[in-house]
Amino acid sequence: MNVTALEQTIEKFFSIGTEAIGNPEALAAFHELRNGLEAGALRSAEPDATSPIGWKVNAWVKRGILLGFRLGALEAMNGNHPDGGSILSFVDKATYPARRFAPEQGIRIVPGGSSVRSGAFLAKGVVMMPPAYVNVGAFVDEGTMIDSHALVGSCAQIGKRVHLSAAAQIGGVLEPVNASPVIIEDDCLVGGNTGVYEGTIVRARAVLAAGTILTRGTPVYDLPNNTILKATPETPLIIPSGAVVVPGSRAIQTGPGKDLGLSVYTPIIVKYRDEKTDLSTTLEDLLR
Repeated sequence: MNVTALEQTIEKFFSIGTEAIGNPEALAAFHELRNGLEAGALRSAEPDATSPIGWKVNAWVKRGILLGFRLGALEAMNGNHPDGGSILSFVDKATYPARRFAPEQGIRIVPGGSSVRSGAFLAKGVVMMPPAYVNVGAFVDEGTMIDSHALVGSCAQIGKRVHLSAAAQIGGVLEPVNASPVIIEDDCLVGGNTGVYEGTIVRARAVLAAGTILTRGTPVYDLPNNTILKATPETPLIIPSGAVVVPGSRAIQTGPGKDLGLSVYTPIIVKYRDEKTDLSTTLEDLLR
């Protein structure tokens, strides 16, 4: 794959808008992009040691994904049961059918309503418990568990040996195309009913307790270091490596909120990961 040539072709056809519809060269370029995403050879964001945040966003890849929506017409699709007959019926863009997997890929998709959209990458050892969904452009690395009712949104980057607990929501991002996707690095534990959105980066080995919500506008109070972590105009919210984050609250200090004794939601780093925290994650091995 000539990545430079592919990027130039994608940019050309994305820039001409609806004129690209029906163009066989545009469709061929999109299919090359989609195949590269599914193989893990292309990514909407990738590690970059020279970047201040440690990651580089490949905006052209996201433009290529959007090009695929433009090129595809709505199509009725069916999922077939191995014993014959259709068990699913849905309508989506023809350019984005649901992915299929074979046992030799080493990916475990447990029956019960899960789906992986074309253009998403799942590495060997990934387990999906039903129902769960992985959207286009997402990258899910080796040994990750996607538990029931969990979402991996468009272009989200999930590292190795991550556990996305039941009902965890990892937000997606396609527009604006220059925005950073959500990134969960290696060996993180994301608790049940947790939501990570708006380009937040969760560094390796961090633990997000059940019910934690992280957005670009969320200040996070780091108690061990007596600091407040916030996004800036240039960088997203970044949770440090090994941080253990729990939901909390802080009292409103002014105005009617203070008079009424109200508090607002605040995520809190209560400690950094230690051996006791690691022991609480050993269930992962038993599930495999």
